[in-house]
Amino acid sequence: MSDQQPDQTNIFNLAEQFPNVAELCNALYERELVSLATSNIKDPTLLKRKLSGLTYHIKNAAEFLINEPTPIDVDVHNGTWKSKQSNKCPAAKPATSDDEIAKAEKWFKQHHYHGAVVCIYVNDYGNEHIELDSIDMIPTPANKLHTNKYGWFALNGESLEASKTHVTHRLVKPNKAILSAACSGHTWNTKGKSTPRALSLRELLLSTNINWKTFK
Repeated sequence: MSDQQPDQTNIFNLAEQFPNVAELCNALYERELVSLATSNIKDPTLLKRKLSGLTYHIKNAAEFLINEPTPIDVDVHNGTWKSKQSNKCPAAKPATSDDEIAKAEKWFKQHHYHGAVVCIYVNDYGNEHIELDSIDMIPTPANKLHTNKYGWFALNGESLEASKTHVTHRLVKPNKAILSAACSGHTWNTKGKSTPRALSLRELLLSTNINWKTFK
C-alpha cells in the first residue's frame, strides 16, 4: 500500500488544481486497462511493467491535456482530443510532383531527430486514418528514417518495408490539419467520414510532444 502513496498523492494534488482531471484520468485508465486485457502480451514481466507505469503516464497525459494550450479541444469524458473532421482524409493524396516531393524531403531533412513525432497515413482497403509514430533511428547520411512502429521510410514518404498485407503506410509531411486529424482519431471509409478511433496511450503521449507553434 505504501508503494502507491506517492502516485495517489500526485493524482489528488492534480485533482485539486484541475477539477476535471479525475474524470479524464478515469477515462484513460478504463480505456488502457481494456486495451491491455485484450492485448496479445504473453510475457507477464512485460505486462507487469506496463501496469506499474500506468499511473505515471496517465497523470502526465492528463495534466498536459487539461493544462497546455493547443489549437484542438479535449473531451474529458472520453479522454480524447477532438476537432472538426474534414470530409476527406487530409493525408490521402500523396506528393506527386517533383516540387511537392522535394518540399517533403527538405522538411524531413530539416526536422528529423531522435524522438520526433511523425504522422503515418494508413490505408486498409479504403479504411483510412493518420497515426502518430516517432523516429527512433536515423542513418548517416540521412537519406531515410526509421519509426518505432512502422519501420523504414524514404524521405519522400514511401515505405521501405516489404508488406505482406493489403495495408499500405506512407510517411506524410505534417501540417495543422493532418496533426489535428491524427490526434483526434479521425477515420474515413469509401463512403466518407466514419467513427473516430480511440488513440492508444502511447499515441496520446506522443501527441503531448507536438510543437503546435510550428504548424500555426
